Amino acid sequence: MVRILLIEDELDLGAEIERLLQREGYEIDRATDGDLGWEFLSSPDIIYDVAIIDWMLPGISGIDLCRRLRQRQQQLPVLMLTARNDIHDRVTGLDAGADDYLAKPFSTIELLARIRALSRRPAQFQSAQIKLGNFSLEVETHTLKHSEFGKISTVTLTRKEYQILEYLMTNHGQIVPADRLRDRAWDLATDRASNVLPAQIRLLRKKLSQLPIGLEIENIHGIGYRLNPPTSI
Repeated sequence: MVRILLIEDELDLGAEIERLLQREGYEIDRATDGDLGWEFLSSPDIIYDVAIIDWMLPGISGIDLCRRLRQRQQQLPVLMLTARNDIHDRVTGLDAGADDYLAKPFSTIELLARIRALSRRPAQFQSAQIKLGNFSLEVETHTLKHSEFGKISTVTLTRKEYQILEYLMTNHGQIVPADRLRDRAWDLATDRASNVLPAQIRLLRKKLSQLPIGLEIENIHGIGYRLNPPTSI
């Protein structure tokens, strides 16, 4: 199920959006100010598929929330809601890290269409590479690079290895349920009880160990996996 974080301080509008999305089958968490919104966004235990963030919020503004997300190298798709519809405001929002922009008032049909587009957009379409400290995962070549003191080390990944690592890097430090990784890398016909995911994780760990500084994929027993970057990065 797609999980959405809604950060909107207008209580009536927030409640209306929440009811709409719940009727559409989305799982919703809701915050009414920027400070609580950041608690949700920075939680290592929650993974969102889309964030809907109002520009003008009590506490941390929507713009600053977007900037904080991108500074942490998180690729979470963000839809910015605002009554500000000037072209310069839209540019400011997009430059801060928002993926899309919806001016108030808006139709529910358009809101749902934009959420569908963002929730199915793979992270690789948002950037040519995913960076994490001295590591960069290259979308075009499916390679992982580590760069330090002018020396670059590279490992080449299979398609499945890339898909798994891409999602773990995008959600680094958070526990990713095993079912979510299966959904990312295999179709629904794959036996969910099989050992295909653990086998791929073992192969991926072996490749990561070839780098001077490895990325640790931690097995959270009975739940899933977590990517723990080296503290040195």
